[in-house]
Amino acid sequence: MDAQDLKAPQLYINRELSLLEFNRRVLAQAWDESVPLLERLRFLCIASGNLDEFFEIRVAGLKQLQELGSRQNAADALSIEEQLAAIHEHATRLVEAQYRCLNERLLPELARHDILLLGHAAWTTAARQWLERYFEEEVEPVLSPLGLDPARPFPRIQNKSLNFIVRLEGRDAFGRDSALAIVQAPRSLPRVVPVPSEGPQRIVVLLTGIVQAFVQKLFPGMRVLGCYQFRLTRNSDLFVDEEEIDDLRRALEGELAHRGYGAAVRLETSSDCPADIVQFLQRQFDLGALDTYHVHGPVNLNRLSAIYDLVPRPHLKYPPFTPGLPRRLTDGADLFAAIRQKDLLLHHPYQSFAPVMDFLRQAAADPQVLAVKQTLYRTGSDSPIVQALVAAAAAGKDVTVIIELRARFDEEANIELSNRLQEAGAHVMYGVVGYKTHAKLALVVRREPGGIRRYCHLGTGNYHPRTARLYTDYGLFTCREEVGQDVHELFLELTSLTRTPRLQRLVQSPFGLHQAILEKIERERAHAQAGRPARIIAKMNALVEQESIEALYRASQAGVRIDLIVRGVCALRPGVPGVSQNIEVRSIVGRFLEHSRTFYFHNGGDSEIYCASADWMERNFFHRIEVAFPIERPEHRARILQDLELALSDNTQAWRLQPDGQYLRLSGPADAAVNFQGELLARHAAGGLFRADG
Repeated sequence: MDAQDLKAPQLYINRELSLLEFNRRVLAQAWDESVPLLERLRFLCIASGNLDEFFEIRVAGLKQLQELGSRQNAADALSIEEQLAAIHEHATRLVEAQYRCLNERLLPELARHDILLLGHAAWTTAARQWLERYFEEEVEPVLSPLGLDPARPFPRIQNKSLNFIVRLEGRDAFGRDSALAIVQAPRSLPRVVPVPSEGPQRIVVLLTGIVQAFVQKLFPGMRVLGCYQFRLTRNSDLFVDEEEIDDLRRALEGELAHRGYGAAVRLETSSDCPADIVQFLQRQFDLGALDTYHVHGPVNLNRLSAIYDLVPRPHLKYPPFTPGLPRRLTDGADLFAAIRQKDLLLHHPYQSFAPVMDFLRQAAADPQVLAVKQTLYRTGSDSPIVQALVAAAAAGKDVTVIIELRARFDEEANIELSNRLQEAGAHVMYGVVGYKTHAKLALVVRREPGGIRRYCHLGTGNYHPRTARLYTDYGLFTCREEVGQDVHELFLELTSLTRTPRLQRLVQSPFGLHQAILEKIERERAHAQAGRPARIIAKMNALVEQESIEALYRASQAGVRIDLIVRGVCALRPGVPGVSQNIEVRSIVGRFLEHSRTFYFHNGGDSEIYCASADWMERNFFHRIEVAFPIERPEHRARILQDLELALSDNTQAWRLQPDGQYLRLSGPADAAVNFQGELLARHAAGGLFRADG
């Protein structure tokens, strides 16, 4: 098959439908009886939250293109209209499966463990009396029912807010006939309310049920004929014309104020909502049948995540674990001395994120440290990383922080962090116009007897202590001169906008990573054509960039064995005879979010392994500042390769992508079950791999 044939639409899987397939795999965890019950509830909530973001960003983007009259087709040749229709079909099935999981599996099983989520029909007399007082004292004072008539038009509905449309009969206080009213639930009200109970039972009630049970109290003198919940999803992507602004932070602050009121993209209504009211709502938001979803339960399943924290049942959750530490990093260890001894590789969450925070804390307190430089993409609102940077600035160090203000849904938090750092005396930069700074870099410049030495931390994940316990990522500490010089040059590029000279060890987007990946794939192809062993293992979150996929197809045609571990979206179609018969794609969905990006190239026996901040996507290769870094120590390369091979042997959490775009969950005999994440946790618990030196 020639190069042109490798662009054939039938060789590509639609990106949007692949993302919905990922959500189906997440939802499968909620059905899985081997997963602890409250964790299954969390997976249901994660799937719901993922679907929200899919509509807020991906569907919203397609609708924008449609409004602009774009005729651009996807790689699989689907038009925008065809994609939106296919999305509705797939998303409808996914939504139905979510609510079946909740109603038919999770709620009955929670009840068997004395965790009761009660609708108002199941309230006891005592519970109803308590909830009526709760409504009168806590809920009713903050509600403002809005009758609809020519003088009171339909109110603005905020993105993803809980709302009720109420059908009324009778006349209001001014003698007017009112047929409909809107009740908006303020975000300040908890959506899950615990009800006092005796004994082992834990009873919770949704705000939805409380409002519906007592809505009549909001309309004295009138008769409530029906009360129906609905929720609107809006376009939440921020647009800032960077060529037309002078201050990115101020521009983003202005856009954030309007995020909750972007263009409507999805309407969710309760399944009992009458057709005429659904049509009325559709007209208000200029939405149609393909934008509407009817649900058999609360319109925002993600809010059920509160139950996880409200119910103290450890046996229904994953068992806790204590992340390990390399032997050289025991409490009180001098991190700089440990790094001088040799590079340190950490694998989170199996190994602690604490050394990363200690690295910056020690830098702040060390009188020999002259400067600290850091990139921040997502780090949390009360970040110990930021606290350490503030302390370093207060101690007189030269602190430079590159904050990516446009990290989606973290924009407001990052603006607040930038203000705090500037007040402490740090130099705060917002990256490069037109490019998001997604690289994960920290640099400490220290004066030592032999001269200036640079200590670096490079990672595949964000500097976020909470997600470091939930996401799998690699982090490398090194003071190798070539790496330190490269990191120094990268920070100069980001702050002074100077042209970076050719890097010695690191590979950077947008100036070379894409080409480097293509060249390494081509090198494996050449090895295979020469009859030498050739293999590629690449682990990432998403694979959609077409040139990379074409390069993998060509390598497969030459006989290169290619194993891809792609957690989320994958546009490559494996197993196609004559094209991708040597490619396998699998996705692992388990306790931890597989987030690390790791690339292995056999290279004729002289293997190379890179870790990176970048997925193989157009945005990462061409529109972001990204960094890939080589793993130099042989024992580190062996360890990462061992991790990759273990992931490829997983037959409990792994899903294999089929040529038709569907994923099949792998399974093996009970006596040969391999759980990748569980095995790594077990090794740690046994004092094995993760007690060893880093």
